[in-house]
Amino acid sequence: MKIQPTELEALRNLLTPLDTPEIRQTYREGRFPRAAAVKDLDTRYRWDLFYFARGYRVLGDGLTDSHIDTALRRIVPPLAA
Repeated sequence: MKIQPTELEALRNLLTPLDTPEIRQTYREGRFPRAAAVKDLDTRYRWDLFYFARGYRVLGDGLTDSHIDTALRRIVPPLAA
């Protein structure tokens, strides 16, 4: 993984408080903007949390979306869990 451990921990600290059972249920029920167009609900949820938390502030340069998504998958469990 290209993201450094300190960046991963900082990202975890930003996202964990936002990943609540209520918000998870809202996404499962499709009660969020443009829900009908979503193809991968887990990906949408991870990235919505990332953008809402402004996660890009704690990450270094040179990371691709793939690098960031790998980190997000480690932090945010699937909605079915």
